[in-house]
Amino acid sequence: MTPTPLTIVTGASRGLGLALAEQLLARGHRVLAISRRSPVLSTPAEGLTHWAADLADPAPVAERLAAWLATLSTPDLGPATLINNAGVIAAPAPLAAQGADGLANALRVGLEAPLLLTAAFLRATAAWPVPRKVLLISSGLGRRAMAGQAAYCAAKAGLDHLARAVALEEAGRPHGARIVSLAPGVIDTDMQQQLRTADAALFPERERFVALQAGGLLDRPAEAAAKVLRMLDRADFGSQPVADVREAA
Repeated sequence: MTPTPLTIVTGASRGLGLALAEQLLARGHRVLAISRRSPVLSTPAEGLTHWAADLADPAPVAERLAAWLATLSTPDLGPATLINNAGVIAAPAPLAAQGADGLANALRVGLEAPLLLTAAFLRATAAWPVPRKVLLISSGLGRRAMAGQAAYCAAKAGLDHLARAVALEEAGRPHGARIVSLAPGVIDTDMQQQLRTADAALFPERERFVALQAGGLLDRPAEAAAKVLRMLDRADFGSQPVADVREAA
């Protein structure tokens, strides 16, 4: 019997995360979805486990993940993957006009949660005799600054450097995990809607996002998920810890 791949997806209730969960389930993966709301699948599928959790308080979720992974029987598992997809944006505005709560939430969900979940995953699976991967969903805005979204840019830049550091650590370990911080392209999600409808006086780049939609330049979540999974499937996944689907051959 072929062992079943295990994939953990955060932010799986909508957008890219939901599309990733659906496509992984269609491949026969066992999927642990971590999100505040349960994923509503377009087609019923076996293999889905959902944890209702708010990643703005990530430490208990990381502890639960480590404990749950410790209960699994590794001979029954195939490759194990963690996809840190969850992220939020504060209301588009200059940093000085932002409220502390919104800024803290953006960093907790967008950077602290992936950091803690990645640590828990690597620690709990260190002795597993299967391939292990960590995929951090980053953004081009982690590599190109944008006025009005300082917290989001900082969180995504942090993911990129987190991947670089962990890649160095895992390279020196037997059966080390492979990690990539991946910019998934521009996707038609609720986040894009939030940017398009922001106050132009506080967010000078609003028209850029309006133009992306008007020009048909946004990927649907299902299209973006397929591109992300193709990257995850590549034999050279992890050879470059920071990557962009738009630059992949």
